[in-house]
Amino acid sequence: MKPVTTLAKYLGKLQEIRRRSYHPLVHKVHRRYGISKKTLFYVKEYGPRANVPKTIIKESIKLLLLTSIISSLGGLALEHVKMLLVSVMPLLILLPTLNDMIGDFGTITAACVSTMLHEGKLRGRVFTEEVKKLFVQILLVALLISFASAVVALSISLARGFELSPAFALKILLVVLLDVIILVSVLFFTAIRAGIHFYKRREDPNNLLIPITTSLADFSNMFLLAILLLLFF
Repeated sequence: MKPVTTLAKYLGKLQEIRRRSYHPLVHKVHRRYGISKKTLFYVKEYGPRANVPKTIIKESIKLLLLTSIISSLGGLALEHVKMLLVSVMPLLILLPTLNDMIGDFGTITAACVSTMLHEGKLRGRVFTEEVKKLFVQILLVALLISFASAVVALSISLARGFELSPAFALKILLVVLLDVIILVSVLFFTAIRAGIHFYKRREDPNNLLIPITTSLADFSNMFLLAILLLLFF
């Protein structure tokens, strides 16, 4: 019973340590009891005495405000091509779908990268086989969903009397697929680089990556769609 009592005492001390400060006790408990440093990190940062919602808000609020401002700037890009966008009914139908879908994939990517960081799978070589496999899986799913969404949007447009030629429909599909390929790639590698950066600073990437990827997705999607509209139409 003595070792258990001693461990409980050490864990209690860890919970009383000031947040976001490294303490030698973490290394001592890790060596003596073989408890993962990641587990000890959560004991210290998110123990019973910690206010978890307050912690998450405190760590992410500044970044969230900044990324929200950046995200809103994406609408300015569409403002310059709004007449062209309105004239292309399939893309007008697809715009909210693409915004939501890209944001969702940004959230999924952020969650997966955060998990891999805490599991130690992104140390050393960044582009491991597991990272490459994750990227291919996310990209393939995104392409399948975007292709299906484009087909539905084209069908709705056709049913509403919008004139569609094969060449025009092909342009719509090309714009959608290029948009998804570019954005999913940018979000994935941004999440990895930002995640590694925050993790090295002993920040919890779970609280920071999702605001970054979702706001980047909103801004980049609208900006990129404006560019593709000008290039193809």
